[in-house]
Amino acid sequence: MYEIKHQSRGLVSHGTTACAGCGLELIMRKVMDVVGEDTIIVIPPGCSALFSGFGKETNLKIAGVQMNLENTAACCSGIRAALDAQGNTHTTVLGFAGDGGTLDIGLQALSGAFERGDRIMYICYDNEAYMNTGIQGSSATPYGASTTTTPGGKRQPKKDLMMIAMAHHIPYAATASLQNLNDLKKKIEKAKNAQGPSLLHIHTPCPTGWRFHSSLSIELARAAVRTGSWILYEYENGKITINSKPKELQPLETYIGKQGRFRHLSQEQRDAMEKEIKENFYAYTSMLERMNVPVETV
Repeated sequence: MYEIKHQSRGLVSHGTTACAGCGLELIMRKVMDVVGEDTIIVIPPGCSALFSGFGKETNLKIAGVQMNLENTAACCSGIRAALDAQGNTHTTVLGFAGDGGTLDIGLQALSGAFERGDRIMYICYDNEAYMNTGIQGSSATPYGASTTTTPGGKRQPKKDLMMIAMAHHIPYAATASLQNLNDLKKKIEKAKNAQGPSLLHIHTPCPTGWRFHSSLSIELARAAVRTGSWILYEYENGKITINSKPKELQPLETYIGKQGRFRHLSQEQRDAMEKEIKENFYAYTSMLERMNVPVETV
């Protein structure tokens, strides 16, 4: 069993204004359990802004600042430089942003921090749309999903943040999910201790935006992995490891069938989507396996 050293400190308040069943709240609690109080967090406008609070109110017991949507990584870089100038090499600098603030408007600043090798930890909680401002589509919204700006279903595939990060040759990058909290905690620890920039891309079910019952968040996170819709792997000092590879993929309907954002799809479209996801899963994992990295099958 993986042990958390900071769990008793309670760095997140007992009550938050997150939506019922929000995967983001669980992620924040697990992140704070691992990184501990010697952390400065940078949060942009978005769902995570509920933790940085409004005015004198906050849900976190650590130092932090709320910045603009596009400059989370740049702000982290500035804080890291100031700490290093003071001889402080122990404080963790953590950027915590959603998919819109990361893969869209914040991508340039993030790429710059990666290219410079700034020692920051960056977490993208991916709920696959701009949920805080009205469920608009982002470049992380998957193909076929309905949003307020793609009411008939998005016609472009989801942007691959991990491939972008690995192209920068940063020390550590990983995908994670609520479906395996031990795996998530281990990856948070690795990202925290990386000797350079690190990235965690965490799949985050959203009952409000995906239109499913709030009790199903963990079930859908698990279904995303088991259907091949979300692949768990990590890139560590140039080596890639697949953390979970289902022996047989479950039917896609166990994942999209419980989400209102896919309700408009015809059976023909659903069949085509399942075929494409399976082909992508096997092609993607085969590509990683050709790098002669051990694969853990579960």
